[in-house]
Amino acid sequence: MAITSTPITSNASSNNSSSNSPTATNAATLGENFSTFLTLLTTQLKNQNPLDPLDTNQFTQQLVQFSQVEQQMKTNDQLGSIIALEKSASSTAALAYVGSTVVVDGSTASLKNGSATWSFNVSKPATATVTIRDATGQTAYSGSFSVTPGQQDFKWDGRSSNGTQWPDGNYSITVTAVDTNGQTVGVSTEVQSLVDSADLSTDPPTLSINGSDYTFDKIKRIVRPSSSGSA
Repeated sequence: MAITSTPITSNASSNNSSSNSPTATNAATLGENFSTFLTLLTTQLKNQNPLDPLDTNQFTQQLVQFSQVEQQMKTNDQLGSIIALEKSASSTAALAYVGSTVVVDGSTASLKNGSATWSFNVSKPATATVTIRDATGQTAYSGSFSVTPGQQDFKWDGRSSNGTQWPDGNYSITVTAVDTNGQTVGVSTEVQSLVDSADLSTDPPTLSINGSDYTFDKIKRIVRPSSSGSA
């Protein structure tokens, strides 16, 4: 007598109706299949020919398959829980950034209450020329300074070279530098500004800084507003 095994069916083939919980439906289907399999196995064991016993390898393999599927479903549930926890943690972290002063790569900063702050980096001693322009491209400020290697903070008070006060708004900075031999020195610019808001509807959440959206990995530093100095 050969044992008749019940195939393991998936949710797609056994349940065509929509479900709000596919995992629960799959678990129920697996449980039904396993119960049916045990019923068939028990019946056939009771009625087997003592002189021609059933091959235990076949139903042992079937039991192993049921166990593997059950373990995989439990693993999927655990992964889903971990992902949900990570999303919750990301949302909490995003909210914590709101109102903080951060530094990100970029050239556009917001002038508010007569203050805008940038940072730039040079690799060697050089003379740097700083040019600040408004949103229309008009030059609001220009000046040259001697700089040392490393990070340089530049805080602008919103006044032009002749003392004219510019209105609040977004301004971009351009920094060019040359060394003592007149050779161009590479300069990278950073923006220091407040995080205005956090968008939790995106994955991962994004932070609004000067009207642009940034993910957590774009934030280079968190600083106190009073820690920056004028170049």
